[in-house]
Amino acid sequence: MVLDKHRDTADRVLVPMAKRIINVNPDHISAIAIALAAIAGILFYLSGTWYWLLIVAVAVLMASALMDALDGKVAKLTGKASLRGDFLDHVLDRYADIFLILGIMVSGYCNSMIGVLGLTGVLMTSYLGTQAQAVGVARDYSGILGRADRLVLMMLVPLIQWGLIFFWQTNILFTLPYLNFDLTAFDIMLLWFAIAGHATAVQRGRRIWKALTLRLKK
Repeated sequence: MVLDKHRDTADRVLVPMAKRIINVNPDHISAIAIALAAIAGILFYLSGTWYWLLIVAVAVLMASALMDALDGKVAKLTGKASLRGDFLDHVLDRYADIFLILGIMVSGYCNSMIGVLGLTGVLMTSYLGTQAQAVGVARDYSGILGRADRLVLMMLVPLIQWGLIFFWQTNILFTLPYLNFDLTAFDIMLLWFAIAGHATAVQRGRRIWKALTLRLKK
């Protein structure tokens, strides 16, 4: 599942929307996106007490993701795209990831160690993608877990967790056989973030290393 490969398809929807808000400063759109991500993180935390807030958190996250996708489109349409804006966008995206995953980690639905592993997988995936650009290689969106994939999972999994509570009155989605270790839907999502995230980081690291090695041989 690599949704980042379908950016051109998404543009068919995003560009017309961006044209409708073309007079809005892209930096302001970015600010709205990070504010909504922070609110979604808080809602994930509070959902540990009021589980119905999981649905509200997903709605807020969807709004945040939309704003995050539109800021760059508006910047390009208005000729305001710049290295400064690109830098700001990447910084805010990482903070958004932190807000969201921390909110889930402290919600009570997630094992804290699994949460730490998931967060490191997410951060290393993104770091290797931007580090490629920093050393003069093209920005790397490759790998098995891109940001679009993570966002989609963070919208779907809370709904699964809500369904477990609402329909079956349980937080547990799966119990590891022999170990008697319970896993929630959030645990499984963050385990995937950890495994696929670090695997993606390794994939990107190998591509960067290969590109730099070929450059030295020329």
